Amino acid sequence: MTTIQNHLPTAELQALDAAHHMHPFTHGDALAKKGARVITSAKGVFLKDSDGVEILDGMSGLWCVNLGYGRSELAEVAARQMRELPYYNTFFQTTTVPALSLAARIAELAPEGLDHVFFSSSGSEANDTNIRLVRHYWHAMGKPSKKIIISRKNGYHGSTMGGASLGGMSAMHAQGGLPIPDITHIDQPHWWAEGGDTSPEEFGLARARQLEEKIAELGEDNVAAFIAEPIQGAGGVIIPPETYWPEIQRICDAHDILLIADEVICGFGRTGEWFGSQAMNIRPDIMTFAKGVTSGYQPVGGSIVHKDVAAVVNAAGDFNHGYTYSGHPVACAVALENVRLLDEEGVLQHVRDIAAPALAEKFATLGEHPMVADPRTFGMLGGLQLSPDKDARAKFEAPVGTIGLRVRERCFANGVIMRHVGDRMIVCPPLVITPEEIDTMVERALKSIDEAYEGAKADGLFKSA
Repeated sequence: MTTIQNHLPTAELQALDAAHHMHPFTHGDALAKKGARVITSAKGVFLKDSDGVEILDGMSGLWCVNLGYGRSELAEVAARQMRELPYYNTFFQTTTVPALSLAARIAELAPEGLDHVFFSSSGSEANDTNIRLVRHYWHAMGKPSKKIIISRKNGYHGSTMGGASLGGMSAMHAQGGLPIPDITHIDQPHWWAEGGDTSPEEFGLARARQLEEKIAELGEDNVAAFIAEPIQGAGGVIIPPETYWPEIQRICDAHDILLIADEVICGFGRTGEWFGSQAMNIRPDIMTFAKGVTSGYQPVGGSIVHKDVAAVVNAAGDFNHGYTYSGHPVACAVALENVRLLDEEGVLQHVRDIAAPALAEKFATLGEHPMVADPRTFGMLGGLQLSPDKDARAKFEAPVGTIGLRVRERCFANGVIMRHVGDRMIVCPPLVITPEEIDTMVERALKSIDEAYEGAKADGLFKSA
Protein backbone atom coordinates (compact mmCIF):
# COMPACT_ATOMS: atom_id res chain seq x y z
CA MET A 1 0.00 0.00 0.00
CA THR A 2 1.34 3.41 -0.93
CA THR A 3 1.43 5.96 1.89
CA ILE A 4 0.22 9.33 0.66
CA GLN A 5 2.21 12.00 2.46
CA ASN A 6 0.48 15.05 1.04
CA HIS A 7 -2.45 14.53 -1.31
CA LEU A 8 -3.53 18.17 -1.64
CA PRO A 9 -1.68 21.44 -2.30
CA THR A 10 -0.70 23.34 0.84
CA ALA A 11 -3.33 26.04 0.38
CA GLU A 12 -6.11 23.45 0.25
CA LEU A 13 -4.79 21.67 3.33
CA GLN A 14 -4.68 24.99 5.17
CA ALA A 15 -8.25 25.79 4.13
CA LEU A 16 -9.47 22.43 5.45
CA ASP A 17 -7.59 23.01 8.70
CA ALA A 18 -9.07 26.48 9.11
CA ALA A 19 -12.58 25.20 8.42
CA HIS A 20 -12.59 22.33 10.91
CA HIS A 21 -9.60 22.20 13.27
CA MET A 22 -9.41 24.12 16.56
CA HIS A 23 -5.77 24.46 17.65
CA PRO A 24 -4.41 24.56 21.23
CA PHE A 25 -3.17 27.91 22.59
CA THR A 26 -4.05 29.64 19.31
CA HIS A 27 -6.00 32.68 18.10
CA GLY A 28 -8.20 30.78 15.65
CA ASP A 29 -9.18 33.63 13.33
CA ALA A 30 -5.62 34.90 13.09
CA LEU A 31 -4.31 31.43 12.19
CA ALA A 32 -7.05 30.95 9.60
CA LYS A 33 -5.93 34.13 7.82
CA LYS A 34 -2.26 33.18 7.95
CA GLY A 35 -2.61 29.44 7.29
CA ALA A 36 -1.20 26.67 9.47
CA ARG A 37 2.17 25.14 8.76
CA VAL A 38 1.52 21.58 7.57
CA ILE A 39 4.15 19.05 8.69
CA THR A 40 4.16 15.92 6.58
CA SER A 41 7.21 13.86 7.57
CA ALA A 42 10.23 13.78 9.87
CA LYS A 43 13.53 11.97 10.33
CA GLY A 44 16.10 12.32 13.07
CA VAL A 45 15.99 15.95 14.21
CA PHE A 46 14.48 17.32 10.98
CA LEU A 47 10.88 17.95 9.96
CA LYS A 48 9.55 18.45 6.45
CA ASP A 49 6.51 20.55 5.60
CA SER A 50 3.96 20.23 2.81
CA ASP A 51 6.09 22.44 0.55
CA GLY A 52 9.12 20.21 1.05
CA VAL A 53 10.96 22.66 3.31
CA GLU A 54 13.26 21.02 5.87
CA ILE A 55 13.21 22.43 9.41
CA LEU A 56 15.52 21.52 12.31
CA ASP A 57 13.29 20.82 15.29
CA GLY A 58 14.93 22.58 18.21
CA MET A 59 11.94 21.82 20.46
CA SER A 60 11.61 18.01 20.15
CA GLY A 61 8.04 18.42 18.97
CA LEU A 62 6.55 19.64 22.23
CA TRP A 63 9.47 18.81 24.55
CA CYS A 64 8.98 15.10 23.92
CA VAL A 65 10.72 13.50 20.91
CA ASN A 66 13.77 12.42 22.91
CA LEU A 67 14.83 9.64 20.53
CA GLY A 68 14.25 11.70 17.40
CA TYR A 69 11.87 10.99 14.55
CA GLY A 70 11.52 7.94 12.35
CA ARG A 71 12.37 5.13 14.78
CA SER A 72 10.86 2.11 13.08
CA GLU A 73 11.35 -0.02 16.21
CA LEU A 74 8.60 1.93 17.98
CA ALA A 75 6.22 1.56 15.04
CA GLU A 76 6.86 -2.17 14.87
CA VAL A 77 6.22 -2.67 18.59
CA ALA A 78 2.97 -0.73 18.32
CA ALA A 79 1.80 -2.82 15.37
CA ARG A 80 2.69 -6.08 17.10
CA GLN A 81 0.85 -5.09 20.26
CA MET A 82 -2.20 -3.95 18.27
CA ARG A 83 -2.43 -7.36 16.67
CA GLU A 84 -2.03 -9.20 19.98
CA LEU A 85 -4.07 -7.02 22.37
CA PRO A 86 -5.07 -3.60 21.00
CA TYR A 87 -6.82 -2.49 24.16
CA TYR A 88 -8.00 -3.51 27.55
CA ASN A 89 -8.59 -1.44 30.67
CA THR A 90 -6.97 -1.72 34.08
CA PHE A 91 -10.22 -1.37 36.03
CA PHE A 92 -12.07 -4.35 37.56
CA GLN A 93 -9.06 -6.04 39.13
CA THR A 94 -7.43 -6.49 35.72
CA THR A 95 -4.01 -5.76 34.26
CA THR A 96 -2.06 -6.32 31.05
CA VAL A 97 1.52 -7.42 30.50
CA PRO A 98 2.66 -4.09 28.94
CA ALA A 99 1.16 -2.04 31.78
CA LEU A 100 2.63 -4.07 34.62
CA SER A 101 5.97 -4.37 32.82
CA LEU A 102 6.23 -0.61 32.25
CA ALA A 103 5.32 0.12 35.87
CA ALA A 104 8.06 -2.24 37.02
CA ARG A 105 10.63 -0.73 34.63
CA ILE A 106 9.85 2.82 35.70
CA ALA A 107 10.17 1.78 39.34
CA GLU A 108 13.68 0.48 38.55
CA LEU A 109 14.70 3.82 37.02
CA ALA A 110 13.09 6.20 39.51
CA PRO A 111 14.78 7.50 42.66
CA GLU A 112 14.81 5.18 45.67
CA GLY A 113 11.41 4.52 47.21
CA LEU A 114 9.38 5.69 44.19
CA ASP A 115 8.13 2.27 43.16
CA HIS A 116 4.40 2.55 42.33
CA VAL A 117 2.90 3.99 39.13
CA PHE A 118 -0.59 5.30 38.40
CA PHE A 119 -0.99 5.67 34.63
CA SER A 120 -2.70 8.38 32.62
CA SER A 121 -2.45 9.51 29.00
CA SER A 122 -0.73 12.86 29.62
CA GLY A 123 1.03 15.02 32.15
CA SER A 124 -2.11 17.12 32.55
CA GLU A 125 -4.13 14.06 33.54
CA ALA A 126 -1.36 12.88 35.83
CA ASN A 127 -1.36 16.18 37.69
CA ASP A 128 -5.13 15.92 38.07
CA THR A 129 -4.43 12.50 39.58
CA ASN A 130 -1.91 14.09 41.95
CA ILE A 131 -4.52 16.50 43.30
CA ARG A 132 -6.88 13.64 44.06
CA LEU A 133 -4.09 11.40 45.33
CA VAL A 134 -2.52 13.73 47.89
CA ARG A 135 -5.88 14.79 49.32
CA HIS A 136 -7.02 11.16 49.57
CA TYR A 137 -3.70 10.28 51.21
CA TRP A 138 -4.01 12.91 53.92
CA HIS A 139 -7.64 11.98 54.56
CA ALA A 140 -6.57 8.37 55.01
CA MET A 141 -3.86 9.59 57.38
CA GLY A 142 -6.52 11.19 59.56
CA LYS A 143 -5.66 14.73 58.48
CA PRO A 144 -8.53 15.70 56.14
CA SER A 145 -7.83 19.42 56.52
CA LYS A 146 -4.57 19.03 54.58
CA LYS A 147 -6.00 19.93 51.16
CA ILE A 148 -4.12 22.99 49.90
CA ILE A 149 -1.48 22.52 47.21
CA ILE A 150 1.15 25.21 46.76
CA SER A 151 2.65 25.80 43.33
CA ARG A 152 4.61 28.56 41.58
CA LYS A 153 3.69 31.53 39.46
CA ASN A 154 4.67 30.92 35.84
CA GLY A 155 4.97 27.20 36.48
CA TYR A 156 3.29 24.86 34.01
CA HIS A 157 1.51 21.65 35.01
CA GLY A 158 -0.89 21.07 32.12
CA SER A 159 -4.05 22.46 30.61
CA THR A 160 -6.89 20.58 32.32
CA MET A 161 -8.88 22.35 35.03
CA GLY A 162 -6.68 20.78 37.68
CA GLY A 163 -3.40 21.01 35.80
CA ALA A 164 -3.94 24.62 34.75
CA SER A 165 -4.90 25.51 38.32
CA LEU A 166 -1.67 24.00 39.61
CA GLY A 167 0.22 25.94 36.97
CA GLY A 168 0.74 29.61 37.67
CA MET A 169 0.16 31.21 34.28
CA SER A 170 -2.10 34.25 34.48
CA ALA A 171 -3.29 34.00 30.87
CA MET A 172 -4.64 30.52 31.56
CA HIS A 173 -6.20 31.54 34.87
CA ALA A 174 -8.06 34.34 33.09
CA GLN A 175 -10.15 31.77 31.19
CA GLY A 176 -12.50 29.19 32.68
CA GLY A 177 -12.71 30.20 36.32
CA LEU A 178 -9.22 29.18 37.43
CA PRO A 179 -7.62 28.29 39.72
CA ILE A 180 -9.95 25.85 41.40
CA PRO A 181 -10.18 26.10 45.23
CA ASP A 182 -7.34 25.14 47.59
CA ILE A 183 -4.52 25.83 45.16
CA THR A 184 -2.23 28.80 45.73
CA HIS A 185 1.04 30.10 44.31
CA ILE A 186 4.38 31.56 45.35
CA ASP A 187 6.93 33.37 43.19
CA GLN A 188 9.23 31.60 40.74
CA PRO A 189 13.05 31.39 41.11
CA HIS A 190 13.76 33.53 38.00
CA TRP A 191 16.81 35.54 39.03
CA TRP A 192 17.42 37.42 35.76
CA ALA A 193 13.94 38.94 35.66
CA GLU A 194 13.14 39.22 39.36
CA GLY A 195 16.38 39.03 41.34
CA GLY A 196 16.99 42.77 41.65
CA ASP A 197 20.26 43.53 43.45
CA THR A 198 20.54 40.17 45.22
CA SER A 199 23.01 37.49 44.21
CA PRO A 200 21.57 34.36 42.58
CA GLU A 201 22.41 32.42 45.76
CA GLU A 202 20.60 34.88 48.02
CA PHE A 203 17.68 35.05 45.62
CA GLY A 204 17.34 31.25 45.46
CA LEU A 205 17.09 31.03 49.24
CA ALA A 206 14.62 33.92 49.42
CA ARG A 207 12.32 32.38 46.82
CA ALA A 208 12.46 28.96 48.46
CA ARG A 209 11.63 30.50 51.83
CA GLN A 210 8.43 31.94 50.37
CA LEU A 211 7.18 28.37 50.62
CA GLU A 212 7.81 28.34 54.37
CA GLU A 213 6.13 31.73 54.71
CA LYS A 214 3.09 30.50 52.77
CA ILE A 215 2.85 27.36 54.93
CA ALA A 216 2.93 29.54 58.05
CA GLU A 217 0.23 31.80 56.59
CA LEU A 218 -2.08 28.92 55.65
CA GLY A 219 -1.31 26.64 58.59
CA GLU A 220 0.76 23.48 58.30
CA ASP A 221 -2.32 21.38 59.07
CA ASN A 222 -4.00 22.73 55.92
CA VAL A 223 -1.19 22.22 53.39
CA ALA A 224 -1.05 18.92 51.50
CA ALA A 225 1.77 19.36 49.00
CA PHE A 226 4.13 21.57 47.02
CA ILE A 227 4.48 20.94 43.28
CA ALA A 228 7.17 22.29 40.96
CA GLU A 229 9.18 21.43 37.87
CA PRO A 230 12.89 20.78 38.54
CA ILE A 231 13.49 23.24 35.71
CA GLN A 232 10.55 25.34 34.52
CA GLY A 233 9.93 24.45 30.90
CA ALA A 234 7.04 26.30 29.32
CA GLY A 235 7.72 29.20 31.69
CA GLY A 236 10.93 29.90 29.78
CA VAL A 237 13.52 27.25 30.77
CA ILE A 238 14.09 28.85 34.17
CA ILE A 239 17.06 27.12 35.81
CA PRO A 240 16.87 27.86 39.55
CA PRO A 241 19.89 29.00 41.57
CA GLU A 242 21.78 26.14 43.20
CA THR A 243 20.53 27.19 46.64
CA TYR A 244 16.87 26.81 45.71
CA TRP A 245 16.08 23.09 45.68
CA PRO A 246 18.00 22.09 48.84
CA GLU A 247 16.04 24.70 50.77
CA ILE A 248 12.73 23.58 49.25
CA GLN A 249 13.53 20.01 50.28
CA ARG A 250 14.36 21.11 53.82
CA ILE A 251 11.08 23.02 54.13
CA CYS A 252 8.93 20.14 52.85
CA ASP A 253 10.63 17.73 55.23
CA ALA A 254 10.33 20.10 58.18
CA HIS A 255 6.64 20.85 57.68
CA ASP A 256 5.25 17.43 56.75
CA ILE A 257 4.04 18.28 53.26
CA LEU A 258 4.40 16.09 50.19
CA LEU A 259 6.82 17.19 47.48
CA ILE A 260 5.67 16.62 43.90
CA ALA A 261 8.30 16.95 41.16
CA ASP A 262 6.70 17.51 37.77
CA GLU A 263 9.13 15.60 35.54
CA VAL A 264 7.07 15.80 32.34
CA ILE A 265 9.81 17.76 30.58
CA CYS A 266 12.89 16.82 32.62
CA GLY A 267 12.20 13.09 32.73
CA PHE A 268 13.66 10.29 30.60
CA GLY A 269 17.08 11.69 29.86
CA ARG A 270 16.57 15.41 29.26
CA THR A 271 19.00 16.38 32.05
CA GLY A 272 21.45 13.54 31.44
CA GLU A 273 19.84 11.48 34.20
CA TRP A 274 16.63 9.49 33.97
CA PHE A 275 14.89 12.21 35.97
CA GLY A 276 15.62 15.83 36.77
CA SER A 277 15.15 15.04 40.45
CA GLN A 278 18.25 12.85 40.28
CA ALA A 279 20.23 15.61 38.58
CA MET A 280 19.25 18.10 41.30
CA ASN A 281 19.22 15.77 44.32
CA ILE A 282 15.51 16.25 44.96
CA ARG A 283 13.72 13.57 47.03
CA PRO A 284 10.11 13.80 45.85
CA ASP A 285 7.16 11.86 47.21
CA ILE A 286 5.48 11.86 43.80
CA MET A 287 6.84 12.46 40.30
CA THR A 288 4.71 13.36 37.29
CA PHE A 289 5.89 11.93 33.96
CA ALA A 290 4.79 11.87 30.31
CA LYS A 291 6.30 13.12 27.00
CA GLY A 292 9.77 11.54 26.82
CA VAL A 293 8.63 8.16 28.17
CA THR A 294 7.49 7.33 24.62
CA SER A 295 9.38 10.08 22.77
CA GLY A 296 5.90 11.33 21.90
CA TYR A 297 5.14 8.32 19.69
CA GLN A 298 2.18 7.36 21.89
CA PRO A 299 0.35 9.24 24.67
CA VAL A 300 1.45 7.95 28.08
CA GLY A 301 1.66 9.80 31.37
CA GLY A 302 1.46 8.99 35.02
CA SER A 303 2.39 9.55 38.63
CA ILE A 304 5.31 7.71 40.22
CA VAL A 305 4.42 7.36 43.89
CA HIS A 306 6.68 6.72 46.88
CA LYS A 307 6.07 3.38 48.56
CA ASP A 308 5.08 5.05 51.86
CA VAL A 309 2.37 7.11 50.14
CA ALA A 310 1.22 4.17 48.02
CA ALA A 311 0.93 1.94 51.09
CA VAL A 312 -1.50 4.35 52.73
CA VAL A 313 -3.59 4.82 49.59
CA ASN A 314 -3.68 1.09 48.82
CA ALA A 315 -4.83 0.25 52.35
CA ALA A 316 -7.58 2.89 52.39
CA GLY A 317 -10.11 1.08 50.20
CA ASP A 318 -11.07 1.98 46.65
CA PHE A 319 -9.30 4.99 45.13
CA ASN A 320 -12.21 6.26 43.06
CA HIS A 321 -10.18 7.67 40.22
CA GLY A 322 -8.91 6.55 36.83
CA TYR A 323 -9.00 6.90 33.06
CA THR A 324 -10.24 4.71 30.22
CA TYR A 325 -6.74 4.67 28.76
CA SER A 326 -4.77 4.23 32.01
CA GLY A 327 -2.06 1.72 31.14
CA HIS A 328 -3.15 1.38 27.50
CA PRO A 329 -1.31 -1.74 26.27
CA VAL A 330 -0.16 -0.28 22.95
CA ALA A 331 1.09 2.92 24.53
CA CYS A 332 2.85 1.00 27.32
CA ALA A 333 4.50 -1.35 24.82
CA VAL A 334 5.86 1.62 22.92
CA ALA A 335 7.09 3.20 26.15
CA LEU A 336 8.92 0.01 27.10
CA GLU A 337 10.66 -0.09 23.73
CA ASN A 338 11.50 3.61 23.92
CA VAL A 339 13.07 3.18 27.36
CA ARG A 340 14.98 0.13 26.11
CA LEU A 341 16.42 2.13 23.23
CA LEU A 342 17.33 5.06 25.47
CA ASP A 343 19.14 2.63 27.77
CA GLU A 344 20.80 0.23 25.35
CA GLU A 345 21.89 2.92 22.89
CA GLY A 346 23.51 4.93 25.68
CA VAL A 347 21.45 8.04 24.98
CA LEU A 348 21.82 9.41 28.52
CA GLN A 349 25.59 9.01 28.27
CA HIS A 350 25.47 10.77 24.89
CA VAL A 351 23.65 13.65 26.58
CA ARG A 352 26.13 13.86 29.46
CA ASP A 353 29.34 13.40 27.49
CA ILE A 354 28.63 14.82 24.04
CA ALA A 355 25.37 16.62 23.37
CA ALA A 356 24.95 18.68 26.56
CA PRO A 357 28.55 19.98 26.59
CA ALA A 358 28.27 20.85 22.89
CA LEU A 359 24.97 22.65 23.45
CA ALA A 360 26.34 24.55 26.45
CA GLU A 361 29.42 25.69 24.54
CA LYS A 362 27.58 26.71 21.39
CA PHE A 363 24.59 28.26 23.15
CA ALA A 364 26.89 30.45 25.26
CA THR A 365 28.20 32.11 22.09
CA LEU A 366 24.76 33.63 21.53
CA GLY A 367 25.53 35.86 24.51
CA GLU A 368 27.95 37.82 22.31
CA HIS A 369 24.97 39.26 20.43
CA PRO A 370 23.92 42.74 21.65
CA MET A 371 20.29 41.63 22.15
CA VAL A 372 21.02 38.37 24.00
CA ALA A 373 21.40 38.08 27.79
CA ASP A 374 22.03 35.14 30.10
CA PRO A 375 22.19 32.22 27.67
CA ARG A 376 22.11 29.16 29.93
CA THR A 377 21.67 25.43 29.51
CA PHE A 378 21.07 22.41 31.72
CA GLY A 379 21.34 19.08 29.98
CA MET A 380 19.41 19.41 26.75
CA LEU A 381 17.44 22.48 27.78
CA GLY A 382 18.48 26.02 26.89
CA GLY A 383 17.06 29.48 27.47
CA LEU A 384 18.17 33.05 26.83
CA GLN A 385 16.75 36.50 27.47
CA LEU A 386 16.22 39.13 24.79
CA SER A 387 17.00 42.57 26.14
CA PRO A 388 17.60 46.11 24.83
CA ASP A 389 20.18 46.64 27.61
CA LYS A 390 21.43 43.34 28.96
CA ASP A 391 23.89 44.87 31.42
CA ALA A 392 20.94 46.57 33.16
CA ARG A 393 18.75 43.44 32.80
CA ALA A 394 16.25 45.73 31.06
CA LYS A 395 12.93 44.78 29.50
CA PHE A 396 11.66 46.15 26.19
CA GLU A 397 9.34 49.13 26.06
CA ALA A 398 7.20 47.20 23.56
CA PRO A 399 4.57 44.80 24.96
CA VAL A 400 6.08 41.60 26.34
CA GLY A 401 6.60 39.06 23.59
CA THR A 402 6.76 41.53 20.71
CA ILE A 403 10.46 40.93 20.06
CA GLY A 404 10.31 37.27 21.02
CA LEU A 405 7.62 36.63 18.43
CA ARG A 406 9.72 38.38 15.78
CA VAL A 407 12.66 36.12 16.58
CA ARG A 408 10.46 33.03 16.48
CA GLU A 409 9.10 33.97 13.06
CA ARG A 410 12.59 34.53 11.70
CA CYS A 411 13.59 31.13 13.10
CA PHE A 412 10.88 29.41 11.10
CA ALA A 413 11.94 31.37 8.01
CA ASN A 414 15.53 30.20 8.54
CA GLY A 415 14.70 26.54 9.03
CA VAL A 416 14.85 26.08 12.79
CA ILE A 417 12.19 25.78 15.49
CA MET A 418 13.04 27.85 18.55
CA ARG A 419 10.19 28.76 20.88
CA HIS A 420 9.54 32.14 22.45
CA VAL A 421 8.07 32.65 25.93
CA GLY A 422 7.49 36.35 26.14
CA ASP A 423 10.92 37.75 25.30
CA ARG A 424 12.79 34.57 26.22
CA MET A 425 13.92 32.14 23.55
CA ILE A 426 14.19 28.47 24.42
CA VAL A 427 15.39 25.19 22.92
CA CYS A 428 14.86 21.56 23.81
CA PRO A 429 16.26 19.46 20.95
CA PRO A 430 16.04 15.68 20.61
CA LEU A 431 18.55 13.96 22.88
CA VAL A 432 20.16 12.19 19.93
CA ILE A 433 21.18 15.43 18.22
CA THR A 434 24.82 15.52 17.09
CA PRO A 435 27.32 18.33 17.73
CA GLU A 436 27.19 19.17 14.03
CA GLU A 437 23.41 19.50 14.18
CA ILE A 438 23.73 21.63 17.32
CA ASP A 439 26.06 23.92 15.34
CA THR A 440 23.43 24.20 12.62
CA MET A 441 20.65 24.87 15.12
CA VAL A 442 22.53 27.65 16.90
CA GLU A 443 23.82 29.21 13.67
CA ARG A 444 20.28 29.45 12.34
CA ALA A 445 19.08 30.80 15.68
CA LEU A 446 21.80 33.48 15.65
CA LYS A 447 20.89 34.52 12.12
CA SER A 448 17.25 34.80 13.19
CA ILE A 449 18.06 36.82 16.31
CA ASP A 450 20.20 39.18 14.27
CA GLU A 451 17.49 39.70 11.65
CA ALA A 452 14.93 40.44 14.38
CA TYR A 453 17.43 42.79 16.05
CA GLU A 454 17.94 44.77 12.85
CA GLY A 455 14.18 44.88 12.29
CA ALA A 456 13.53 46.06 15.84
CA LYS A 457 16.08 48.85 15.45
CA ALA A 458 14.60 49.90 12.11
CA ASP A 459 11.10 50.01 13.60
CA GLY A 460 12.14 51.95 16.69
CA LEU A 461 11.47 49.01 19.04
CA PHE A 462 14.97 48.57 20.47
CA LYS A 463 14.14 50.61 23.56
CA SER A 464 14.13 49.88 27.28
CA ALA A 465 10.93 50.08 29.28
